[in-house]
Amino acid sequence: MRRTDAELLTPARRSFAARLGLDGDLLTVAGAVHGVEVVRVDAARGAVEAVDGLVSDRPGLPLLATYADCYPLLVYDPRRRAVGLAHAGWRGTAAGMAGALVSALGREYGSHPADLLAGIGPGICGRCYQVGGEVAMRFNGFARPDPQGRFRLDLAAANRAQLEAAGIPAERIHVQGACTFESADLPSHRRRPDGARFACLVAVR
Repeated sequence: MRRTDAELLTPARRSFAARLGLDGDLLTVAGAVHGVEVVRVDAARGAVEAVDGLVSDRPGLPLLATYADCYPLLVYDPRRRAVGLAHAGWRGTAAGMAGALVSALGREYGSHPADLLAGIGPGICGRCYQVGGEVAMRFNGFARPDPQGRFRLDLAAANRAQLEAAGIPAERIHVQGACTFESADLPSHRRRPDGARFACLVAVR
């Protein structure tokens, strides 16, 4: 079922943009479906359903996505003044969301990976994210067995590796490091599946 603009463009999200000095009425929100589609945003689009990545070069146009264990990915091109934001859970990571975001910046704005700056926001860490073997087998080198006979998956490391494979220099990738499962200040679907989310917002000034 398609969510409406009213459901995704909430007063709280508009207020968040306003507190950052941006026009909340211009907010564009990614619907997030655990895929790898990235769309270009040239003007306020409201709720963009079935999309996990947004890119823009328009000053003052805020892009927003929400999370509750999945990882925010942010990529910025300081030369071409373009920015990208993505939502990456295990499905999106396995499908190459990080690389898709870098590719979209290149396709839409001519960005070169070596020029880019990237950030990986809070998400469930590799100590806490327990998955089954069918998921772990899709992440060679990033999942380790645990005492319960399952696996612990490090999505942050997997996304960092994908950003590097896409051509972003390692020293230009920042990992925020907070774990949503361990932090009482951040929503975690694994810890408390109550529908709460935190938001990440980016915009070109």
